[in-house]
This record gives sequence, C-alpha cells and structure tokens, in this order.
Amino acid sequence: MASEQIGYRGPTACAAAGITYRQLDYWARTGLVEPSVRPAYGSGTQRLYSFRDVVVLKIVKRFLDTGVSLQNIRTAVQHLRERGFRDLERMTLMSDGATVYECTSPDEVHALLQGGQGIFGIAVGVVWRDVESALSQLHGERIDTGETLVGHNPADELARRRNRAG
Repeated sequence: MASEQIGYRGPTACAAAGITYRQLDYWARTGLVEPSVRPAYGSGTQRLYSFRDVVVLKIVKRFLDTGVSLQNIRTAVQHLRERGFRDLERMTLMSDGATVYECTSPDEVHALLQGGQGIFGIAVGVVWRDVESALSQLHGERIDTGETLVGHNPADELARRRNRAG
C-alpha cells in the first residue's frame, strides 16, 4: 500500500519521532507541524499525520536537541513547506545554532564548514529511514477506510523514487 494512503495518529507519530504528545499538540496548535492528512476538529477527532509529517517532526526534534531555537526551526520548516517538502530525503539541513541552511550539494556543505563556526547537520535521508523503520513496528491507518494496519511496512517510497530516477 502506498505510504500516501496511510495516516498515523498522534501517539504513533510521537513514538516514531521521539517526541512527547504535549510537544506534538503544541506544534500542531501553533502551526509548526500540522497534520496534513486530518487536522483535529475539536474534541473527539483524531489528528492524522502523513509519513512526511512524521519525518518533519523528527527533524524538529533533532534541531531542538542541538539547541536551535523554536523560532529558527519554525523558519526552516516554513521554507521546507514552501518547497512542498519535495526531495526531502535527498537534503542535508545544516545549522550554526542560529540559522538553518538547506544544502543540496557537497559544495554547499563545504562552504558552510569553511565559515569556521560550529556547524551540525541532519542528513534527512537517514531520518527518513529511521522513521520508516519505527513506523513499520507501529499502527497506521488507511486514510480511505480508517482500517488499522498493524505492523505494516510503509511502502519504500525512497526505493521507488531511486528506481524511477535511475
């Protein structure tokens, strides 16, 4: 089943991204990472997150863990959103602790490192695979029928894209 047809409830998204439900709820309410499959419509409705949403949640968590401010992370996520989260898995996101930079080539990474300040990076492809692995152990939900999928393996979209590009 294609990963675009599967949604993940809040607790599953939290488990896969390594965040608390409180963080998830706050980020959704403040618009940092909103569930793209189904937002909450008042009490009783379940938010449903897409695979990409969960990848972005984990990226946000990694940046927070390294001390980047929520405001700077918000700017980076907004940039990714404007790009439609395309080519996420091929990206390296770098930060000097203040600004987040998108690097799509080794030259861009090298140029940042030449600046001399402390820099750290997130290879989004690695985060992508981590989330894929975590979600394969958790429950997903078919978007069309609401059927719970137990221990399914999300379609390997990365492999499909590589095969298409090759």
